[in-house]
Amino acid sequence: MRSIGIPELLIILAVAVLLFGGKKIPEVAKGLGEGIKNFKNALKEEKKEKEKEKEEEKKDA
Repeated sequence: MRSIGIPELLIILAVAVLLFGGKKIPEVAKGLGEGIKNFKNALKEEKKEKEKEKEEEKKDA
């Protein structure tokens, strides 16, 4: 399976412009970026909580 090239990206961009319009694309991209950022932060917080639980288990043992 080959990767996505320049022509494919241009087609995807053209479809996005047709669907959302030129003015909406920055808003959609911003929302997507914020969603990804929130997801990463949630994963980091979960990892910290697990590490704290492991430390507490070691102290109790």
